[in-house]
Amino acid sequence: MSETTVKTGPPAPAADASLWIAVVAIFLGTFIAVLDNSLLNVALPKLMVIFGVSTKDIEWIVTGYMLASAVVVPLCGYLGDKFGYKTLFLSAVFAFTLGSLLCGLAWSNGSMIAFRIVQGLGGGFIMPVGMTMMYHIVPREKIPVVLGIWGISAMAAPALGPTLSGYLVDHFSWRLLFYINVPIGLFAILIGASILKETPRKGGLVFDLPGTLLSVTFFGTLLLALSEGQSEGWGSLYIVSLLYIAGASFTLLVYVELCREQPMLDLRLFKNGIFFMATLSSGFVMMAMQGGIFLMPLFLQNVQSMSPMDTGLLLMPQSIAMALMMPVSGKLYSKFGVVPPVLAGLSILIVTTFELGFLTADTPHRQLDTLLSIRGIGIGLTMMPLMTFGNSVFPNHLMGRASSVSNVFRMAMASLGIAVLTSILNSRQIEYAARISESLSGTTAAYAQFQSAAVNRSLEIGADLSGAQGGAAGLLMRLVQQEAFVRAIGDTFVISVIPSVLSLVCVFFFIRRKAQPASDRGSAAGQQGASGPAHVMEL
Repeated sequence: MSETTVKTGPPAPAADASLWIAVVAIFLGTFIAVLDNSLLNVALPKLMVIFGVSTKDIEWIVTGYMLASAVVVPLCGYLGDKFGYKTLFLSAVFAFTLGSLLCGLAWSNGSMIAFRIVQGLGGGFIMPVGMTMMYHIVPREKIPVVLGIWGISAMAAPALGPTLSGYLVDHFSWRLLFYINVPIGLFAILIGASILKETPRKGGLVFDLPGTLLSVTFFGTLLLALSEGQSEGWGSLYIVSLLYIAGASFTLLVYVELCREQPMLDLRLFKNGIFFMATLSSGFVMMAMQGGIFLMPLFLQNVQSMSPMDTGLLLMPQSIAMALMMPVSGKLYSKFGVVPPVLAGLSILIVTTFELGFLTADTPHRQLDTLLSIRGIGIGLTMMPLMTFGNSVFPNHLMGRASSVSNVFRMAMASLGIAVLTSILNSRQIEYAARISESLSGTTAAYAQFQSAAVNRSLEIGADLSGAQGGAAGLLMRLVQQEAFVRAIGDTFVISVIPSVLSLVCVFFFIRRKAQPASDRGSAAGQQGASGPAHVMEL
């Protein structure tokens, strides 16, 4: 195999010191945005008690942030082009920092939801705008490595979040979960304001009001339906109505955006085959990632009775492995192109996720740590090359639009992955519980032995006969539910392999065959080279 690499002249590079200080500013902004969500998930039970609300009410602290973040992402390209990406990035970090301060001062569940929306309005901009800023300040030949280092922020934050959250809530105050963002955010603003250079602003831009309204409606209703579907019921009028509105608004959004000269969400970018397949492939990886992120804490806490802090400690090596592999994958991408690291990463992801399908209630923690860490290496090898490769086909002036489109797509795919996996998990648990219950018979020797042992144990600790018999029946049902839950999680892990396989299929479209005439290859390479570096594998 050989590699073809086409490059254009990079922008004038900044001094190395200034460049890395600017990267640190963007790194910190991204870090606090990702860290905040991983901190809060562990603290929700504590906030339920403090505010005296139900699970359904407290979930809006997470849902409100998610919806606010989702609806602003399509605006990144337009606002960045009009006001400059430095201005937009600093404004986003300021809004997030202000929202964090207000959340720390919250006095009720309602005030917390309102302040989380303020946080989300800033947090939704930070990652796509930060990625766009990278392409403006970093020479093209350094992009893969620098983006890999920047990507550590997105992977290291989930590693620290659960453990740090458990420690702060147990030993100090839940308010510190938000106050901790304030000094980091202010420091990022200070560095960014003094080091970052403003990007070129475009004149004559026309605000796409119909596209904005339709995109807000589509992403808002879709994400709300996906997040509330399990609790409300997928067949309920509420969820069906949301999905209908989402489908209708999406259809209108595609029609309107393709007909406008200056669309808010430039869907025409998907006409570029490389960008389309890279974005689709990374979206499938986002779906597959949810298997470990969403399912493993449920298994550890509900089956193996681990505390949130211990769960965070056990899951930390996986996130650290992902973070450490980000810059490594950037170097591999620079040297070998996109196909080798992504094929290796997806292969690892597929095998390890499939292995997690064989979990049992007493699976050793060392085995889990090993599997999850290797899985983290696979994810780290995969994500950054796909994101870099997809965006590399566009010139800098289109980078903001491309980042908006790709980030919105990945956000929707991640939410869809959680919704699908949750639905599969619950349905399989119900099915397994029914099967196991049907197979139990009071006439079997095993059942009689279990009941006798459970009753005798209850009598030993002072229970009466009727209470001991009732306790034995209750214990048996808990064991049935636990076994059903373990089997259901195993099935869900196996099913979560499918998006990884689909992502693998997409990667094969990046392979160019040698049979193609040299003139055609040169022409295609020239078209890609006009907008940035491209890496393909030739067979």
